[in-house]
Parts: sequence; structure tokens; C-alpha cells
Amino acid sequence: MKSDFKSLFYLYFLLVAKATQYFKDNMLQLFSLKEDNMTKGDKYTKEILQRILDEGCLDKDPRPHYADGTPAHTLSVNHGMCTYDLTKGESPLITLRPIAVKSSIGELLWIYQDESNDLNVLRDKYGVTWWDEWDIGNRTIGAVYGETVRRHQLMKNLLKGLKENPDGRRHIINLWQEDDFKEPHGLKPCAFMTEWNVRHGKDGIDYLDMCLTQRSSDFATAGCINQVQYLVFLHLVARHLGLTPGRFTWFYNNIQIYDRHIDQAKELIKREPVDCEPKIWLNPEKTNFYDFTVDDIKIVGYPRSEIKEKNPQMKFDIGI
Repeated sequence: MKSDFKSLFYLYFLLVAKATQYFKDNMLQLFSLKEDNMTKGDKYTKEILQRILDEGCLDKDPRPHYADGTPAHTLSVNHGMCTYDLTKGESPLITLRPIAVKSSIGELLWIYQDESNDLNVLRDKYGVTWWDEWDIGNRTIGAVYGETVRRHQLMKNLLKGLKENPDGRRHIINLWQEDDFKEPHGLKPCAFMTEWNVRHGKDGIDYLDMCLTQRSSDFATAGCINQVQYLVFLHLVARHLGLTPGRFTWFYNNIQIYDRHIDQAKELIKREPVDCEPKIWLNPEKTNFYDFTVDDIKIVGYPRSEIKEKNPQMKFDIGI
């Protein structure tokens, strides 16, 4: 009798264990589908916004002000990173709201290809006017960004260095030049440094990896835009050198949302992503970094109309 009871108990225990394992294997897979349908950018965006809402500290004496003169306070946290394996299709693009991809690419080319600080060039060539707030009075933003690239030959030195010494660990573009700041200038660089490495993969492919360091990110409005810009930058430089884009990592020092963006942040966290796999497309007929135009660079697999319908654009008061 005792033997039969033990056998039944063992059988019951075995069935419960198998049922529990089945639940884990199948239900967790179902729960993970929602996350799998996100871009990695969507996932990071929700996590970072929630972190800021939960842990963010309010500043006391902010530099920026809103257009109505009110101090633009922020909630912020310090230090973090987002990393993307481009060989696995990971992307910083988000679907929680539409992103102005073409304008952001234009701004990138204005800085690193045109090596310009001229606001007329940015407006006339790329249709971008959001830098007008930092006009120092002569239709330029002064000795920052593209002017720094031109003055110190940063782009030309990078391409030359990567080509002549691909295994070097000193391939850096640094827009933070203190001597330049002694001259009139607008906003100091936010995304200010990139570091580049060629990686000889075990699969026989030579990859180009890049990390971006950003001192400050107005995350709700521009966090995704900055990452997408530098993702495109990595693809362009890799094409110029005949390499394969590998890994892109974004390091942020201080990341914030303005006090007038809190409701938008909560809404972004609640929104459901659009299932897509966005990728960078470059005109296959071009290789030289300086030959690419905005029309030679596209984001494919990014259903902007569907995103706009499901997750409409938001309005943000900007602190200047």
C-alpha cells in the first residue's frame, strides 16, 4: 500500500514538474513575443524613460528656458549605454512615434561631409531649421560642430587613419575642442566623440565598430535621432573603407526629460510598437564618403505611415 502511494505521489510530482516546464517554455515564449516585435530602440526607449521617471533627479538652476521665459527644468539620470549588433539586424530606430529620418541625416552630412556651421547651407541644402535658435548673429553657430571638423581636419584624418592603420586603437573624432570655445559659438556639442575600431571577425569578415559618447541627451525629443544619425555615419564610413558595419554603441553621460515632457514620456512607455525590421540602405553605386547625398541614404523596412497612424507624432516645448 505504501509502495503504491509512493508511486502515485512520484507520478503526480512528475506530471506537475512537466506541466510547470511546459508553461515556462510556452507561456514565456508568448510573453516574449511582444518584446521580440519591438525594435531594440523601442525596448531601450521604454527602459530609459521609465528609469528617468523612477530615479530622475530634478535640477535646481537650469541654463535653458522655454520660449515663454520659464526655466526649463529637467529630470535626469547619469551614465548608461545602448548597444546594437548590426549583423543581427538590431536598430536604434523607434516605432513609438515617427522619426524625422531625412532631416537627421541631412544634419549629419552638414557636420561631417560639408564640414559647415552655416545655417543657410543647412536650411537650403537639407531643409533643416532647428539650429536657428543657436544663431550667433551671422547665420552660423560659431566655432562648433562642422567648423571644428573642418578646422582640425577630423574627418579626413579619420578616413586616412583607418585606411592606413586599420588595427590602430586611436581612431577618434573629438568635437570637444576647448580652444575653439574661446571664440563665439552656439550650443556646445552634445554628441561629441566617436571611437572607431576595425574587427577581424572569426567568420573571415572585417567589421567596423563605432561607439558614440554623448555628454547630454534630451532623450524624449532627440535620443533616437542622435543614435540613428551615427548609425548612418557608421554605415557611410564602412562603405568608404570596404568594411562591414558591425557594432554600434551609444554611451550617455547625462540623459534627461524636460518637466514639460513628462506626460509625453508616460505616453511613449504605454504605446505599443509597430512590428518592423528597419535597415540602412546606401546607394550601391557609391563608395566615397563625400559623394553621398541624402537621397542616396534610405531606411528600408520602416513603415512610417503605419507608425504615424498607430503612434502619432508628439509636440514638445524645447528648452533653449
